[in-house]
Amino acid sequence: MVDKIVPSYCFVKDATYYFSRHVPVDLREHYSTNRIQLCLKTRSPHNAANAVKSINQKLDDYWMALRLSTMDNPALRFLKDRAVKPSAAPLLSEALDTYLRLKGSNKASTFHRGAKRNVRAVIDVLGDKPIDQYRSSDAAAYRDYSLERGLTVASVKRNFSTIRSIINLTLSEQGIDCRNPFSKVFFPELDDVKDRKPIPIDTLRLIQRRSKQINDDRRWLLSLISDTGMRLAEAAGLAKEDIRLDAEIPHLIIQPHPWRSLKTKGSSRLIPLVGQSLWAAKQVLSDSNNTTEFAFPRYTNNSGCNAGSASATLNKWLHNNFPGDYVIHS
Repeated sequence: MVDKIVPSYCFVKDATYYFSRHVPVDLREHYSTNRIQLCLKTRSPHNAANAVKSINQKLDDYWMALRLSTMDNPALRFLKDRAVKPSAAPLLSEALDTYLRLKGSNKASTFHRGAKRNVRAVIDVLGDKPIDQYRSSDAAAYRDYSLERGLTVASVKRNFSTIRSIINLTLSEQGIDCRNPFSKVFFPELDDVKDRKPIPIDTLRLIQRRSKQINDDRRWLLSLISDTGMRLAEAAGLAKEDIRLDAEIPHLIIQPHPWRSLKTKGSSRLIPLVGQSLWAAKQVLSDSNNTTEFAFPRYTNNSGCNAGSASATLNKWLHNNFPGDYVIHS
């Protein structure tokens, strides 16, 4: 058996590669540790080598910037005005308010929660600065922090996309001429994406049988999506009038509502009801305890549709009662 070659600045633990590098002595006052160690989340020496190369480049650039920041600028004496003017650009939190005001009026609550969550995370790590005061080294530090927390590269890229959009909108609206520091940030190619497989048909039938036995609104919701392929938020946000059992072919009308938008304009459609989903639809309309206009008032009201809560509840039930790591996304 030939041992794998371990790239420089790496060590292997449980077949997974880790990055490790000493902090230079002259910069240790900026760190709480003398060594930087990161899980590269890959078992491939090739991917590890690429990740190490990228991380080292970013560290070298950042450390050079730290060193230069402590040096006197020899050209300062040639400046006409050495006073540094404070930034007039809005804070990141203010840019968020602008973004939600201009783009969030017809968006679902998940749009608002996601934007607020991403901005809050950046502020927690980097501070609430004027948007023209963030640097590319700040964005790189936030990327590394996110990966260290265990987020996948794909998740961090989605978060960065939201932050970029928020900053770009305010830069454009206020005519601020500066580069968005959250653009063109390098992301290592880590083998950290989970391969989620569809639920096997035998397991799906077992879930459907158990759902009929329990016969409550949570199981009706699960049953409704099990035979239709619709998104959980689409089902949780249904109005009773969206369920048409008296038609020649019983069906659901998937359409936007004030309390629940759709993911895309093309998401509006009719979905025929068959098998388990037809049973679930009949249960919903025959529920005498539900006097609202909503099919699932546990998760929906005039203020919005909390599909995230439904997802958490159903996923917990699936994990506790059925084999396999199956997930229902909201």
